[in-house]
Amino acid sequence: MNKIEEYNEKLFENIKHIDEYGNEFWYARELMPLLEYKKWERFSNVIDNAKTACEKSGYNIDEHFPEVGKLSKRNNGAVVQIKDYKLSRYACYLIAQNGDSRKPAIALAQTYFAVQTRR
Repeated sequence: MNKIEEYNEKLFENIKHIDEYGNEFWYARELMPLLEYKKWERFSNVIDNAKTACEKSGYNIDEHFPEVGKLSKRNNGAVVQIKDYKLSRYACYLIAQNGDSRKPAIALAQTYFAVQTRR
């Protein structure tokens, strides 16, 4: 493994979570900045495309992209519920495949999730 692959692996592994059943997942809002997206609206379009690819491949969207809510504090002190997703490794792979390929971070994610998904 070269230094770029090691660095890349640490980035994605550092935000990986494990649920009570031992399943690994990533939160979309934690993945978003690693993939160099600044606005949720743009990133949610990528998620929508990945969900379509998931469905067209015969997989259950709810299994790979379960929606979760998070509380977010606004500048004025208000707390609001925002949308997030608990993404499977396969969902992250599809997001990387549907991301903006001009972004170096997308290329790194494509490699990471492709290699890890094969394992």
